[in-house]
Amino acid sequence: MLMPNTIYSSVAFIPYLAAVIIVPNWVSLLGLVVVRLIAELMAKRAAAKAIFNVSQQAITFASAVLVFKLAGGESMFALGNQPLSYVTLINGLPTLAAFVTSFAVNSSLVVGFVATESRRPFGEVWRGTWLSSIGIDLLASPIVFLFAWVYVNWGSFAAAALWIPVLGLRQLQKANLDLERNNSELLELMVKSMEARDPYTSGHSRRVQQYSVAIARGLGLDTATIDEVSRAALLHDVGKIHEKYAPILRKPGKLSPDEWLTMQLHPVDGAELVSTMSRLRDVVPSIKHHHERWDGTGYPDGLAGEMIPLVSRIIAFADTIDAMTSERPYRRTLTEDEVRAEIVKCRGSQFDPTMTDQVLSAAVWRLIFSPSVPSEQMSYLSIVPRRRAVTHG
Repeated sequence: MLMPNTIYSSVAFIPYLAAVIIVPNWVSLLGLVVVRLIAELMAKRAAAKAIFNVSQQAITFASAVLVFKLAGGESMFALGNQPLSYVTLINGLPTLAAFVTSFAVNSSLVVGFVATESRRPFGEVWRGTWLSSIGIDLLASPIVFLFAWVYVNWGSFAAAALWIPVLGLRQLQKANLDLERNNSELLELMVKSMEARDPYTSGHSRRVQQYSVAIARGLGLDTATIDEVSRAALLHDVGKIHEKYAPILRKPGKLSPDEWLTMQLHPVDGAELVSTMSRLRDVVPSIKHHHERWDGTGYPDGLAGEMIPLVSRIIAFADTIDAMTSERPYRRTLTEDEVRAEIVKCRGSQFDPTMTDQVLSAAVWRLIFSPSVPSEQMSYLSIVPRRRAVTHG
């Protein structure tokens, strides 16, 4: 099924669940647990992970056996060489119930474990780990039933033949997941390469992502929007990877007017770069407009009010907070109270006033300045003063 910390979908549950409906009792359950235990020992996994995996399998399939029996399911062996239509009438719905139960229990155990370890909401982890594979898993439901019937009536070789199309679909899905993973790693590399040009911006994009997600959660946004916030925040400064920004990013002091005008081009450059990636085009406006101001005096397009994308307005808060809580040779780090005072001062000019009130509320503010945030994540970021208002990084 799934492994915590390294989550992936597998087709191994098909014969496992088929065993449950072929022999729905403790004997098959014990056999499945023993098989998993042997697999864990052969893989030489860490004791904690092995115990989790074996326990997960035992709980998952014990639940499936129980539901199968409660739904009126009968052993495939007990039904003998009955026509497929008759067996489907007897065991079709119980098999579906067992399948749904095993899927729900397994995903809940694994996602719950990962969510607890990573301190992320259950729904967010579930969406990120299962959504891409749920299609292939649901398609497997009738295959489980057919696999069991073919095994009972035609033997193991005939049942094994059913694996060919299943494995083909699994390999296609795995290739897509590997491609997405590679794309994510390339984006991470781009961000790290850009930040490596200036020691004061190291980790800035990650911190802005962290703050942005905290604000989005505090505002009660849906999971899809939070995901968009997360991606846009991580990539908000990716335009700075262009070579023209390198000498400016390495400059230790304040920027000249010409350098400041050049830096104002990075949101457009970032948006153009990200727009070349089809899976990221939804975050292009958010990246392009994260330096706009509520009063219309921002850049690059001078958007004002609600014309500024919601995600951009969120990133603006996160970017500014990280700027004020990061160190620079010519400016000390601001305290939490000073950060709060600056945000209040810029309410309605730099920031969305309604969103400002929400961000400053106790519930959202605690998410941003949480004691659980490692102190090493609250350091280093360049800040470019702009008029008398708070500026972004």
